[in-house]
Amino acid sequence: MRFILPFEVLNIDLKLIFTSNFIGAFGDGLFSYLLPYYITEYLGASASEMGMLYTVTFLVSAITLLIAGIIADKYDGKKVMIAGWLAWIPAPLLFSIAKNWVQMLPGMILWGFWLSGPTSTAYVVSTADKNKLTLTFTVLSASWSIGYIFSPAVGGYLANIIGMQKVFYVSFIFYTAACLILTLIRSQRPQLHPQRKNDASGDSIRMKKLVFLSAFFALVTFVTMMFRQLIPKFLWDAYGYGDFKIGLLGSVSFFGSAVLGLLLGRLGDRWRKSYAIAASMIICSSSLILLLCSGNIYVLSVAFFLLGASYITWSLMSAVVGPLAPEHMRARWISIPQMVSMFSSFLAPYVGGRLYEISPHYLFTASIIASFLIAMLSFLKIFE
Repeated sequence: MRFILPFEVLNIDLKLIFTSNFIGAFGDGLFSYLLPYYITEYLGASASEMGMLYTVTFLVSAITLLIAGIIADKYDGKKVMIAGWLAWIPAPLLFSIAKNWVQMLPGMILWGFWLSGPTSTAYVVSTADKNKLTLTFTVLSASWSIGYIFSPAVGGYLANIIGMQKVFYVSFIFYTAACLILTLIRSQRPQLHPQRKNDASGDSIRMKKLVFLSAFFALVTFVTMMFRQLIPKFLWDAYGYGDFKIGLLGSVSFFGSAVLGLLLGRLGDRWRKSYAIAASMIICSSSLILLLCSGNIYVLSVAFFLLGASYITWSLMSAVVGPLAPEHMRARWISIPQMVSMFSSFLAPYVGGRLYEISPHYLFTASIIASFLIAMLSFLKIFE
């Protein structure tokens, strides 16, 4: 059987989405990885106050995910995805004028608008090769990761040279370019009058699966969001790393996300998606163990490469849930586990911040144990 290169699974529209993701991610990565560190060290927020800001962002994400699912089943999915970018574009400009952590709130609210979440998932499920769906989602996820590979290091370098305010301006330009590229994809209008067969038992089984998947992925999202935003602060507090080194390690993490995403995508398509999810959580757990063990840059580089697995879980969730969705309400169906995940985890950054203030080791030890338990649950194959 011929070996399929990752990019070959994408049609022209998905390649445009890939390009848009890459450009948007590069602009986002210029500041997003440094943002928790910037909020605490430059704007004077405590760890719990910083967690509150991210809590607001995740709460807004949860609300907009449901809204997106509803409108994407009624209107052109392309326009909904573009609207999502239009909401994000002003966010870095608002960040640039904030003088304290409270003034970051308007930008964090806009940054939380996630209209493209279920919409893009539905778009991909409708156009991708069903036999290569997991790989397709992880390739598109890799487009974000590739965009992030160099941008945290570049952002950290630019922050040292020209200041974070100007870095936010550069991000605004990349956000705008990513939005413009999406205008080139084909429209995907919903099926307004579907022909449905009466299959009450099948619908009931699918609904039970959806409820379980929503709860399962809510747990996954809660755990990853609990620790991820505090890792840059930990590098500063525990090992004395500054902007550039923190950004550089962030780049390593996103490089790991791109590489591991493609490997786990192939694993999910060839074997089971549950195995790919389990492997991603075991890798996350291992990365946090290394993070606690040493401040050596080489050890941390390995840890951050493995930490890239924490960015893959969303695309794996999409690959699991997407094929279950009825075509006429695909975006709404997909939005349910995404929304539940965000609602259940919107307190995760705050909980993580409180644990961190008691002791960083409490936070990371709890995350290590929880990640390992989730992996064991995935190996049971209970959602396939």
